Amino acid sequence: MLENIEDGAAAATRLAEGAPLHGTVDVADPADWLALDAGAREVAWHRPQFLPPGWEHSAPLPADLTQLGESRLALALCHRDGRIRQEAVRQSARYPGLLPLVVIRCADWVGPVRENARRLLGEALNVDSALDLAPLILRVGRRDRGAFGVDVLGHLLRQASHGQLAVLLTDPDRTVRRFAYRLAIDGRLLRPAELARAAARDQDSVVQDLCATAALTAPKEGDAYEEVLPPLLSARNPRVRSAGVTALRRAGQSKQAEPFLSDRSALVRACARYVVRQQGGDPAAWYRKRCTAPDDPELPPGAVIGLAECGNRADAGLLRPLLVHPAAGVRARAVAGLRALDCADAKQLRPLLDDPAAGVVRETAAALLPSARELPADWLLERTSSERPRHVRVGAFRLLDARGGIVALRAAVGLFEDPDTKLRTWAAQSVQRWHPSPDGRRGDTEVGELLDRSRHLFSDYVLRRRKWEAGLDS
Repeated sequence: MLENIEDGAAAATRLAEGAPLHGTVDVADPADWLALDAGAREVAWHRPQFLPPGWEHSAPLPADLTQLGESRLALALCHRDGRIRQEAVRQSARYPGLLPLVVIRCADWVGPVRENARRLLGEALNVDSALDLAPLILRVGRRDRGAFGVDVLGHLLRQASHGQLAVLLTDPDRTVRRFAYRLAIDGRLLRPAELARAAARDQDSVVQDLCATAALTAPKEGDAYEEVLPPLLSARNPRVRSAGVTALRRAGQSKQAEPFLSDRSALVRACARYVVRQQGGDPAAWYRKRCTAPDDPELPPGAVIGLAECGNRADAGLLRPLLVHPAAGVRARAVAGLRALDCADAKQLRPLLDDPAAGVVRETAAALLPSARELPADWLLERTSSERPRHVRVGAFRLLDARGGIVALRAAVGLFEDPDTKLRTWAAQSVQRWHPSPDGRRGDTEVGELLDRSRHLFSDYVLRRRKWEAGLDS
């Protein structure tokens, strides 16, 4: 694989020496063709005194291109001289393997080269070759003057069968899949159930939206949803699941939306609440009923945060007992719920900074941020010790950093020797951002000592400036 222009330049040199094209370039990889095209010129204006590429010195092209073989004609198609590229396009009809370079020349900045290449592409391209060249055509299509190839590709592939187009529907390149699915949807080549399965399977959000929308638009009767909804409702991606949940109302199956009230995704939960309300249900009551048993091991975390999303401050009474639930997910959502309801009590949440679950500590630190100055500084500093779990150290330092003043500086400098690289980096950045707080004691010698220990993070000027701000002699 040619990863950059330098690799393309090396490949051009091998071609100039007579190496076969198929052994030098991965002809199935669009990136290799583009790298060869750029590397053959080596972007002459980057070279000293505008010298031509090295291969032109060692094996220059003859004036007559009619006798060139495939490898050397490939170089002529990439030549820095537009007149040579123009003649090479005319000669390239002899070698079908050079059609990828003709595709690139269809977006050439020289008009005659571009027009000749477009005429040749229109004559040479058929459905089978269009399927092979689709990834390259779509990449070139993003360039200025690149729309021609995309238009030709679309015209040809609209004549392709379902089986032929299926090759592009599973292409690793998401741009290719998007293009292919748009064609398949426009041509009605896929049944709604196939579109639903594609939406659930594909990792690209654009493809998911295209297929889910098309799958849900196609059914005209309630029975048709039986094949469409199951793949959408069981999809891993929340966007696809939410589309399926919203469609339950149109399918006359609103009752099936209730289990999704406790979905792990906030988007899906919101859609489920909409569907339930439309049929006269009360999502808040549904959540309250499930949160009344704080020891229920089957309580889904989504039901806990869902209560906070549509409840009121009075519901904090149901969330507080869940802070000691055996499931870490429930504890974390209970903390997040209390924070959402503006009912986070610092005294009650403090013990959760030592929770064995990182997610709980993360939510607890976020909930305690507004109260950071009220928390005991020494108690937080103890939790930045290397003997504590990493997530505890991170949560404690997050609060100390938000607290500011000499306490934040002391904590950050203390973490310079932390075993975790990311935490050390965060501590260094905290020191670099540090400024004395307005209510801090000026002339504090400890500040000077801590800044001296951080000398490697500052220039001499900035270090003197920080000390001056703290009321210290530099």
